[in-house]
Amino acid sequence: MPKLLRKPEKKPLSKGVTLIHEVKDGRTPLEYVGFSVIDLTEGALYEETLTNQECCAVIVTGKASVTAGEDTFSSIGTRNSVFEKVPTDSVYITKETTFRIQADTNARVALCYAPGMTKRPNRLLPAKDIQPEHRGIKMNQRSVHNILPDSLDVADSLLVVEVYTESGNFSSYPPHKHDQDNLPHESFLEETYYHEQDPPQGFVFQRVYTDDRSLDETMTVENEDVVLVPAGYHPVGVPDGYTSYYLNVMAGPKRTWKFYNDPAHEWILDREDS
Repeated sequence: MPKLLRKPEKKPLSKGVTLIHEVKDGRTPLEYVGFSVIDLTEGALYEETLTNQECCAVIVTGKASVTAGEDTFSSIGTRNSVFEKVPTDSVYITKETTFRIQADTNARVALCYAPGMTKRPNRLLPAKDIQPEHRGIKMNQRSVHNILPDSLDVADSLLVVEVYTESGNFSSYPPHKHDQDNLPHESFLEETYYHEQDPPQGFVFQRVYTDDRSLDETMTVENEDVVLVPAGYHPVGVPDGYTSYYLNVMAGPKRTWKFYNDPAHEWILDREDS
């Protein structure tokens, strides 16, 4: 099994552009999901041409202008740190499109890829349209920003979401999976997790495991790491004193998020909120 935990590369690409992660183009066991993170200094320009993939460009921090084909979305982005805990702006970019990202300030941009089957309109996904959602009870609480959910008919394959988990809590919990094409009970979706912690010297624990334990890996995940989830359950635990942020990208043969909880741990959902 290929290594699931990926450390930041921090590789210069061009003047003012640094590649932090690249999980695509033969560097990943994932068939449907691709993921990159780039840092741009103010004024720097990044350009890429898509072929048979669609892309969601998430302005993780800072401000940037995104041109996709004939469409330009100027000076988007809402925060200097993900831990301001406000939604950010993103852009959906259809397949067979050349796009450019120009940094208006120092910026970090996540590029989320999945198969594109049809030509769709390029589209701004504005922060103002995202309503933070609270999930969970007791020590299983988190806040969710749905950037590109399956309820939004914008993409062919991509699903993108941000999650905040407070000190001492678990998320992606009880452990759930989505590795079987068995709708309406479960959908097959690969996934990546891009992690940050506050304060940045923190870490979280993430386990990825299947029912038969043919895949069973528990990782200490540090700031800016990426975890790949080709299959299996994938809970995250946050130690006391730290706050966790992660950006999830999911894709599979059908653009539907239908998960299956680990039966051994599903009982926690039946507890009262007290």
